[in-house]
Amino acid sequence: MPTYEYQCQECGHEFELFQQMSDAAKKKCPSCAKLKLKRLIGAGSAVMFKGSGFYETDYRSESYKKDAKKANESSKPKKEDSKQSKSKKNSKDNSSSSKKG
Repeated sequence: MPTYEYQCQECGHEFELFQQMSDAAKKKCPSCAKLKLKRLIGAGSAVMFKGSGFYETDYRSESYKKDAKKANESSKPKKEDSKQSKSKKNSKDNSSSSKKG
């Protein structure tokens, strides 16, 4: 529900009112009781993130992203290592299959 700003055209009283969008605009001033109330055009409200984890994971700094990328790349096995391990695995498979037959 939005907060609307009102101003009385008679006495100049200004206030904010929290009401539903479907509610009719108020007309009677709570200060002077005249029917000269006007709803003002507000700037709107800011986006509010409630809960934990929004900015912490979604809006990281560039330096953090670079460091995380470096750490991720260093933890991955190198391509040469993976080729060597595959060749070792294949040689083990071939030797075990030759022993069975």
